[in-house]
Amino acid sequence: MNATPDTVTSGGAAGLAAIAAAPAAAVFGFDFDGTLAPIVENPEDARAHPGAPAALARLAAVAGAVVIVTGRPAAKAVEYGDLAGIDGLVVLGQYGRERWESGTLTVPEPPPGVAEARAKLPDLLKAAGAPDGVTIEDKGLALAVHTRRAAEPQVALDRLRGLLEALAERTGLAVEPGRFVLELRPPGMDKGRALRAFLAERGTPSAVLFAGDDLGDLAAFDALDALRGEGVPTVKVCSGSAEVTELAERADVVVDGPAGVVAFLGTLPGA
Repeated sequence: MNATPDTVTSGGAAGLAAIAAAPAAAVFGFDFDGTLAPIVENPEDARAHPGAPAALARLAAVAGAVVIVTGRPAAKAVEYGDLAGIDGLVVLGQYGRERWESGTLTVPEPPPGVAEARAKLPDLLKAAGAPDGVTIEDKGLALAVHTRRAAEPQVALDRLRGLLEALAERTGLAVEPGRFVLELRPPGMDKGRALRAFLAERGTPSAVLFAGDDLGDLAAFDALDALRGEGVPTVKVCSGSAEVTELAERADVVVDGPAGVVAFLGTLPGA
């Protein structure tokens, strides 16, 4: 995998050319975990790649907009990414339900189903004989069940999937799969919808780039495909890993994890 622009598809090359021609009208979007921050066993230990904050700051100084769209709570992404000092950066957390901008955090009330799932989830996992290493991450607006620290992460994930889907159905939530994680969250919002809503605020961009690594980022890729069909140049960047291949199959550029994303940002105009 390579981080240089000469590895892009023809559509991605057109997007990069549009960015180079008018960077001040381009929008750059990023996932957080797995894209700007390496994946770690404990989500609370996640931190942005050392070069990411400076790279984003340089980009924000010349871009039309820079936005992070993450399943993580927005405040956590800002803290773990050391992002608070980046002028103009917007962070959309919980798949776009939360917003952090200029130091102000907006968080909606969670739907009742989240509280119900929170109360039932520990007993459900215990009754299911969830193996050691399976953990619950409470995101406030959502609940994530991680299996990465189990002896057989994929086996544990497959074993729990049906039970979590049933709980989600009973509580009016949706199940979002990811890299050794299943998240129960309110339906009706995804990264594609969040990105399109953000773009609607900004007017028609000269180009849109989005970088992601996990299944939840496919919705953002769908949004970029739709934009490309509407005549807006786009660039889909995959932070590649052996754990998820679906994004790489659809990306214009595939780089080697967060380090590759940071290196790629260094090739963009003004960086």
